Parts: sequence; structure tokens; C-alpha cells
Amino acid sequence: MKAKGTYSVKKWEEDAGEKTASEQKITKASVEYAISGEINGKAIVEYLMYYKYFDPNDQHKSSATYIGLMGFTGSILGKEGSLVIEDHGTFENGSAKSTLQIITGSGTEELKGMEGTGYYSADQNGFQIELDYIL
Repeated sequence: MKAKGTYSVKKWEEDAGEKTASEQKITKASVEYAISGEINGKAIVEYLMYYKYFDPNDQHKSSATYIGLMGFTGSILGKEGSLVIEDHGTFENGSAKSTLQIITGSGTEELKGMEGTGYYSADQNGFQIELDYIL
């Protein structure tokens, strides 16, 4: 099955990071997303990010690779529960793109047993998320 939604950033707290070179750094960010649509709820994510290039004057010009663990609580196509998702992505030219993997065995309540993959993207056209799963 497929479920889609849109999301918005409710909180983004990123540490200053550790520089690995003059324009490179590694940071950690705690993020909260509000998701609506067929996927409805909230996601709390802890990211580790490597900036290949960081522009302190315009962060949208930065280039990064990141990994994260996302804890989702809410509903997917009307089924309530929570689950954990692995998030692997890149940020280039002001656009974020991630591939998602639902962690097997992490689902609770009506989402128990859910497995699957997905993606999300964020750019000038908006913030989209989609999961392709079995339950």
C-alpha cells in the first residue's frame, strides 16, 4: 500500500558542529515534523549531518549528507500507532531528499508488523512524504 502526506518543520535545533576543514563540519540536529494527509501525526528525528560545504551566510547554498532515526506517532491511512524509520538523505541546492526504511518490528498498536520503504523531499515546491508498505 502507499500513503502520502505533507509536512512542516515545527522545531530544528542543530549544534554548531565540529569543523573537519575550513568549510566542512559534522553536526547533530534534533527535529520535529508535523505531518498531515494520509500520513498524519508527528515525527521526532535525531540527525547526524556531514556538511561537504557550509555557507554560514546562506545555508541554502550548503551541501550535506545526513542519517537519522525518526520516531513517528499518529496514523497511516487511518490506522493508529507508532513506528521508527531510518532516514538517509542529502541536501543540495536548497533541496533535501531522503530515502526511508521502516525498522522491522518497531510498529505498535494498529501499525504493528508494518514494513516498507519511502521517501521525503523538501524544496521550493513544498514538503512531501510517501511510504510504500505492507501491514
